[in-house]
Amino acid sequence: MPSSPEDTAEHTGHTGSAAPTDPLDSLILHATDNGVSWITLNRPEAMNAVTWDQRERVIALLAEASADPAVRAVVLTATGRGFCAGADLRGAPSTGDRVPGDVARTIRLGAQRMIAAVLDCEKPVIAAVNGTAAGIGAHLAFACDLVLAAESAKFIEVFVRRGLVPDGGGAYLLPRLIGPQRAKALMFFGDALPAAEAERLGLVNRVVPDEDLTATARAWAQRLADGPTRAIALTKQLVNASLDSDRATAFAAEAMAQEINMTTQDANEGVASFVERRTPKYRGL
Repeated sequence: MPSSPEDTAEHTGHTGSAAPTDPLDSLILHATDNGVSWITLNRPEAMNAVTWDQRERVIALLAEASADPAVRAVVLTATGRGFCAGADLRGAPSTGDRVPGDVARTIRLGAQRMIAAVLDCEKPVIAAVNGTAAGIGAHLAFACDLVLAAESAKFIEVFVRRGLVPDGGGAYLLPRLIGPQRAKALMFFGDALPAAEAERLGLVNRVVPDEDLTATARAWAQRLADGPTRAIALTKQLVNASLDSDRATAFAAEAMAQEINMTTQDANEGVASFVERRTPKYRGL
């Protein structure tokens, strides 16, 4: 089953707090600012362990970002000292006694859907990791297109500590990011990985002082939001698909992406601005 949240020590079980009674909008904060959709996990007392309902809200917000032409980049972050300490399954629908297939279905409809929503989002997604990211929380960050981490952040493949198999696409994501041997070391031992070491391994793009995290994420997101949105979306699709493609398939996908992109207003603007020796003004169209 999915990982459980961090407690006062370090990931020893499900959070002891009662199931949240706050409105969902207060547990997943959302705002759009200058073309950037900010999705903020806001359950700091539980180290932002996510319930079933919260996970569905994140998935919906990512889908909305894909469909909304006014949104041109996404930032995923959290409040408090934890980015996401794992999954809190007490918000999941009860199915009574477990039967074969229940666990696989829970993972498929829950953790895997959330990770897929990040990977499939048509807008670039930045993770601004403010603190501990454990279990599905770590995989949520690793699925993002760019990862910023505060100096105090750490990443933990906590599953082995509970005798569990990684979920949320971890065994898919990590080998592609850092290779199989390093991925196995993280997953077999479950040791906490400090942000600086995560950057050295290639799991994090940049580590910044805690107090600079939001400003840096805002600056990166604004650069993306000011860019050619459709070209970035197509580039994201090409890079993600390339990890599972042979050369012929990857080349064919690249040619088709070029064909599609050249029908966009931003591609025409980019070429025109080059010819006219001026700064392009992209509209995301």
